[in-house]
Amino acid sequence: MAGAFAVALALVVAFRLMTGPGERVAGALGATGRWSFALFWLATVGRASLTLFGRFQWLAAHARDLGLSYASAHLVHLSLVVWIYWYGLSHGTRVPSLWTLIFFGIGVIWTYLIALLSIQAFAAKFSARTCRLLRSIGVEYIALLFLVDFSKIPFGGGVAHIANYAPFFVLSVAGPLLRLAAAGKRFNARRHPQTTTPLDSSRA
Repeated sequence: MAGAFAVALALVVAFRLMTGPGERVAGALGATGRWSFALFWLATVGRASLTLFGRFQWLAAHARDLGLSYASAHLVHLSLVVWIYWYGLSHGTRVPSLWTLIFFGIGVIWTYLIALLSIQAFAAKFSARTCRLLRSIGVEYIALLFLVDFSKIPFGGGVAHIANYAPFFVLSVAGPLLRLAAAGKRFNARRHPQTTTPLDSSRA
């Protein structure tokens, strides 16, 4: 978590020192958002990849650590968003709409609710089924937010624009599809469990 936060902070410092005044905030916002997304994506596809392909056990085993790292790194990104709103309102410049604030603000609530659910004492207040449902809804809502953000004409605007958006757009589509396919496979396995004959059991 500390390392993820430090990387996000280092990205902000790098843009502050290496870019011009008109590019610093936007560049840092984009970079920290992509770093948060990378951690979120890894945290949420590990179990699905293990179910579908029987691989990536490390990702599945460390999903909680990666998820908390995402929540930690995202604090830096959110700080930039707060600064943009504060600066815009205090200087009379344009800020994102209230609808945008609400739409993405709900995702912030889900991010830290899921983080709280990773704490056993807090999760114990709910049933295991409720925890799973809350995590699933939260993960897919956050995934939708990233998809919306990376859907800003990902295949237009020149090579630089494509390189900046397209890989993350593809991953933001792939994540929910992987989780959906894995859920379907697990559901099918529950409906059609493999049965063993007495002979098979004796051989085992």
